Amino acid sequence: MASTYDLILTGGTVVNHDGQGKRDIGIVGGRIAAIGDLGAASAGGTIDCRGLHILPGVVDSQVHFREPGLEHKEDLETGSRAAVLGGVTAVFEMPNTKPLTTSEAALADKIRRATNRMHCDFAFWVGGTRDNAADVGELERLPGAAGIKVFMGSSTGDLLVEDDEGVASILRNTRRRAAFHSEDEFRLRERLGEQVAGDPASHPIWRDEIAALRCTERLVRIARAARARIHVLHISTAEEIAFLEQHKDVATCEATPHHLTLTADDYARLGTLIQMNPPVRAARHRDGIWRGISQGVVDVLGSDHAPHTLEEKAKPYPASPSGMTGVQTLVPIMLDHVNAGRLTLERFVDLSSHGPNRIFGMARKGRIAAGYDADFTVVDMKRRETITNEQAGSKAGWTPYHGKEVTGWPVGTIVRGNRVMWDGEIVMPGQGQPVEFSEAGRG
Repeated sequence: MASTYDLILTGGTVVNHDGQGKRDIGIVGGRIAAIGDLGAASAGGTIDCRGLHILPGVVDSQVHFREPGLEHKEDLETGSRAAVLGGVTAVFEMPNTKPLTTSEAALADKIRRATNRMHCDFAFWVGGTRDNAADVGELERLPGAAGIKVFMGSSTGDLLVEDDEGVASILRNTRRRAAFHSEDEFRLRERLGEQVAGDPASHPIWRDEIAALRCTERLVRIARAARARIHVLHISTAEEIAFLEQHKDVATCEATPHHLTLTADDYARLGTLIQMNPPVRAARHRDGIWRGISQGVVDVLGSDHAPHTLEEKAKPYPASPSGMTGVQTLVPIMLDHVNAGRLTLERFVDLSSHGPNRIFGMARKGRIAAGYDADFTVVDMKRRETITNEQAGSKAGWTPYHGKEVTGWPVGTIVRGNRVMWDGEIVMPGQGQPVEFSEAGRG
């Protein structure tokens, strides 16, 4: 064990694979070099973490940062600013930009834009389409690629592969785990008449639970036939949890804070601000997703941060776009649930760090362990704060949780040994780098 470190985090309660305990962490060259009592060691710098919990860096594996093409809503710098203000150390960004991220050149352009400009580390999902189905096996292995993402139901953007053969043509060529927006486009088209002009509460009636379950059932069937691994994003129904419980050999799944926190009753108060695809639904679905958390069916959390301007959201439904901010509030909303007894802090770490490491094959991220990147989310579990629009790092400048009081707050974001955010202030310029994956090129 080295006796000299670049940085030591002292006196904090470390939460990792062997539970919780008071430990110091020594960092050398941006990686974890030692965990334990380092009181006799020397270091170039120290961070006093007494009274705080040190978590593995939180990974948000589903965000939409809108660059290129939609920078009036968000860009890679502002989205990542929101991320690190919320304690998130790495994000996987989605392909429905303009142009779409469906080629090697488009992926390389995003990596160029993000490197040393984003405040957190990053990877980019590559959109799977009929046109690039034959190439996805190569695209998913490119440096900086999180994997292949497919939209089976129309959402924001132009990516859509709704039919079984189109999906199968993609999955037959993937080797990594492919991610899916799972809503049945055929049922959505049939039910367009269920939209009620001016009433966003009709959104979950149009995009009903049958559309979600039917598509997820189809997807698992196709994946089995193709001998492929799949990841079902933003689970929104109790029925999908029950179904996926029987298919964990091929399918992992994600839950979002908004589907765990909000219900259809909130449309009366928040209107289009909580209009999402798939929708926020009745309380029984929220409760069903919590069952998926407690039973271990849900593998990861993702915010589905999908910002629009308030002017765009103010359009009368259904002209209003679907999507809300979320990357900055993922940690405080979920820590509030931890303090309310809905899940343990260890389970939160499993969902936000260990889960992404495990199912996406992240190299050296997602654990507090020697040899791993020194990525940490430092939190004060006792701190009470009120979430406000004024805190927003996002260019959109709003949150559906404005005015919500929470207990548990991210006070520090450390990325590869660099203190990026501390106590609500970004303290160094962007130094973001591509995430590496064990099943992809290293760059």
